[in-house]
Amino acid sequence: MSVVWGLTTSVGLADMAQVITKSNRSRGPVTGTALASREKRPFLIDLYSTAVGKKFAMAISGIALMGFVLFHMIGNLKMYLGAAELNNYAEFLKRLLYPLAPKGAVLWVFRGGLLAMLALHLHAAWSLTVLNRRARPVRYQSPRDYEVANFASRTMRYSGLIVLAFLAWHLLDLTFGVVNTVGADGTFVRSEVYANVVRSLGRWPVALFYVLANLLLGIHLRHGAWSIFQSLGWNNPRFNSWRGAFATAFAAIVVVGNISFPLAVLAGIVS
Repeated sequence: MSVVWGLTTSVGLADMAQVITKSNRSRGPVTGTALASREKRPFLIDLYSTAVGKKFAMAISGIALMGFVLFHMIGNLKMYLGAAELNNYAEFLKRLLYPLAPKGAVLWVFRGGLLAMLALHLHAAWSLTVLNRRARPVRYQSPRDYEVANFASRTMRYSGLIVLAFLAWHLLDLTFGVVNTVGADGTFVRSEVYANVVRSLGRWPVALFYVLANLLLGIHLRHGAWSIFQSLGWNNPRFNSWRGAFATAFAAIVVVGNISFPLAVLAGIVS
């Protein structure tokens, strides 16, 4: 009986070995080098694939966009100094590094960089939203849980979409002039920046849209400026007071400055 059992076991082990051998042959050799080459990715792409990396991308692109919004508003304040000052400022931007670089080239490089930062910001925000939904497929279970997130954080996506629509209108209005003369007298001449601004903001619907969009921009900036510190790991409770003060002050300065332009035009202060 033991001999029969031994023969049976030997035959079973031999069959199993043949199956394993055939399986390995069909799959091909698996080596450590093959696995490393298949899994190895550039560091930045590997980092961006994580939630932490996406938050860093949101923070860095957000800082770049915040800087642009602030300096754009400060430059536009030259409107209060008259047509010559604003038009000269626009011409100065076109002549950055001229004649080392062709006229307007550096300005378009900046525009391309800002568009890249905007695209990165939007993609990171969308990716984080998808990750959060996968991690928590069920929404807040009670009103108390829902109230934990403030109004700004709950409306970041919506305010961001409206601000994006405003940006598209702004470019069509004052950069390309496609909609600048709709419902208004005059012709669009790109070098006459002051006249283009007055003609655009002199229309009530456009002026109201500018005011609404900048109010939403302020909400977006306030929450974004606060969140940047947290995304970069600078969220020590000892610094929360000045974090809040900075975020509020930054958003208020940008909003007050931008809203003053349509109000000044409608009031006849700038004409």
